[in-house]
Amino acid sequence: MKINDKVAVVTGASGGIGRAVCEELVKRGASHVAMVDLDDGVVAAADRINGEAGREVAKAYQGDTTDSEFRRGVYDEICAAYGQVNICVPAAGIVRDALAVKIDKETGKANLYPEETFRLVTEVNYIAPIYWAMEMIGRMSESRFKRGLGKWGPAQNMEGAIVFIGSVASQGNKGQISYASAKAALEGAASTLMKEAIFHGVRCSIIHPGFTDTPILQAMGEEYVAKHVLPDTQLGRLIKPEEIADAICFMITNQAVSGEIWADAGWHPAAA
Repeated sequence: MKINDKVAVVTGASGGIGRAVCEELVKRGASHVAMVDLDDGVVAAADRINGEAGREVAKAYQGDTTDSEFRRGVYDEICAAYGQVNICVPAAGIVRDALAVKIDKETGKANLYPEETFRLVTEVNYIAPIYWAMEMIGRMSESRFKRGLGKWGPAQNMEGAIVFIGSVASQGNKGQISYASAKAALEGAASTLMKEAIFHGVRCSIIHPGFTDTPILQAMGEEYVAKHVLPDTQLGRLIKPEEIADAICFMITNQAVSGEIWADAGWHPAAA
């Protein structure tokens, strides 16, 4: 599948991996990219990409990615204006790190990770990405039905590609009970959708980035990164968002890729 002349939807597009993916898609000839984010910085990000490209290729959509009406509205508008969406990279994510159980040294009571926080992290990092992907698959299935096409076969062109953003935390990471759970669950979703969506000519895969220089990681602070991240990273530095974006575009274009890619920069944390 080629990126040239394709229409894409990317969430979490105001910065980090999401914005880097948008920039890389435009460089590779995508006709239009819907940049979706809750942060109002997505507007400036789209303007910057359009300025560099010298054409109106990126369109900003500011809103809550967990809102189903907002999601459908984005797809309605982008499909009406530019045609069927072929590429979806649901990259929006949040972290709310804390130990699953922490004892209060003054009272002796155990404090559990807040249930409402767990639900929020799961909603943003797990449920919402799946529905942004299924929205594309659903519309692709309707498009194929209108064209009189049934089950996709290798003699046909690939219709689309979806790449989920997993994490090395999916293997389990201290202090990330909600985030790690959500990212691990995405593996099952990607595998299941791959088995189902290929009927409609859509491939699904998932990439597991290591510690990448994004706003989320920057919020952890330089001291934390220097003490807890870099010593266990064989590459000796943080991954650049552009490196993950390049890997994602490889996953989009290479039809043999339908599973998982680990882009961890050699991160192997100690057991304790």
